[in-house]
Amino acid sequence: MTAFTTPSAPGLSRRVLLRGGLAGAGLLTLAACRSAADTASSAANGSAGPRRGGVLTVGTGVDFTPSLLFAQSANTLVQRLVFNTLTRYDDRLQPQPELATSWQTAADGTSITLKLREDVLFHSGRRFTADDVVFAVKNLQNPARSAQLRSTAATVTDFRKNGDFELTLVLAHPVSNLFDLFEFMIIPDSATVEDAVAGTRLVGTGPFTLTERKPGSSITFARNEKYWNAGRPYLDGVEIRIVPQAESLLSSLKTGQTHLSYSVRGKDVATLKSDTQFRIKQYDTGSGAYYIGANLTAEHVSDKRVRQAIAWAVDRDRLVQQALGGYGTVSSVPWPKSSPAYSEAGAGRYSHDPDKARALLKDAGLTTLTLPFAHSNEPGATAIAQILQYDLKQVGIETVLQPTDSPTMQKQLISQTMPALWTLSHGFAQLHPATLAVSAYPFNEARNSSHFSSPAYTDIVQKAWNRPDSDSPEAKALYQQITDVLLDEEFVIDLAIAGLVEVAGGKVRGVDLNKFGYLNLDDSYLTA
Repeated sequence: MTAFTTPSAPGLSRRVLLRGGLAGAGLLTLAACRSAADTASSAANGSAGPRRGGVLTVGTGVDFTPSLLFAQSANTLVQRLVFNTLTRYDDRLQPQPELATSWQTAADGTSITLKLREDVLFHSGRRFTADDVVFAVKNLQNPARSAQLRSTAATVTDFRKNGDFELTLVLAHPVSNLFDLFEFMIIPDSATVEDAVAGTRLVGTGPFTLTERKPGSSITFARNEKYWNAGRPYLDGVEIRIVPQAESLLSSLKTGQTHLSYSVRGKDVATLKSDTQFRIKQYDTGSGAYYIGANLTAEHVSDKRVRQAIAWAVDRDRLVQQALGGYGTVSSVPWPKSSPAYSEAGAGRYSHDPDKARALLKDAGLTTLTLPFAHSNEPGATAIAQILQYDLKQVGIETVLQPTDSPTMQKQLISQTMPALWTLSHGFAQLHPATLAVSAYPFNEARNSSHFSSPAYTDIVQKAWNRPDSDSPEAKALYQQITDVLLDEEFVIDLAIAGLVEVAGGKVRGVDLNKFGYLNLDDSYLTA
């Protein structure tokens, strides 16, 4: 085993953290820092600091899909309210304690020993132990869960318990994104997990308990009075309201019926910036990337020249300005600027060049073609699809728009039954770069939504994944090779990194999202 290392030492890389451990006091330190920041902010706004009580209302455009609870797909606001994870990343992608208080990784990277909190209860009153971590890993290994990090979970080949609160995970090989798994993997109650995916009951160890779910309307939660994080949460409860209409969501925020949202359109955010009753916060990781996917089994798009033509045809600047209200970044690659895989050259590889697009189509023996094009039926997604339809038409590609509800599209994405073209947004690029290529449905090297397969792509991805470090020059060289394949093959045609924007009413304090978009309200409160 390597030596125990705490995250407070200056200059630590992620590689060192993967080999080290973290003191349980780290969680208290971070909480104290956040509380101090919130107190200062509250003082500036005439508040005495964290206040207990009140129900926070959160508006979102997409309903929660219980069957995809473990897939990290569509609405992810519910997960961290009810459940906890083993660790969580800070702003520098350095893992911090949650249910795991410390850890040590073997020198060869093929095992990790976790020490767990001993004061955690499930909402049912049952004590959390190492057996629950074993169940959580096996749950993600189950193909029925459609977990996008299933491949990483599957590298765990054995479990060695040392009592109820110490566990060693034995790995088939070193994996550079192990802490991505720990950040992603919510810890459910084994006795009620089938109820969870049916949407009838959610039992975890988190700060809130589910009290009522009205599909298509709302989900409500009450404070967990036996939460292990002493004194938290401050809130009495949370209500997530499903508001698919952008205008209705905006009105709900303005009238104070909704306190918080991450679903406000960019152009609507722009109208709120000068309103002092709102606090606007942008996350530098972005909220995923908008893209056009191509099903390589469909006629015409199996030719990469056609896919490259589509990449040149799109006016990404207009897309960002008109559809995203300026809250986004033009990009030909999936990586946000915070990623170690990001490069300006990659992001700017494809610009708006209709002539080049037409030349590539001509080279492929085509002048005009008609393709089905699926998109979400949400208003913002429809606007994006219409912009893309116009751009493609200018180069001779007619598209037949197929509006589809979000849960159905997610299921089609998982089952690889998409039409010739589709547009959605994808995540996972905000974490370890190998996670995107071994986990995300559109990019998975072993089985992706586009039916793309390449020995060269698989080889590069596996090399980037099967290593104990994630930020060495060798690792970054592999990320560049992955990017080169993506830009050449264009089975996923990235368009823009969407801005992740938090719109909060003036009374809201202390909210946060983790790197997977899970809503953390441990330290959240409402001022008077």
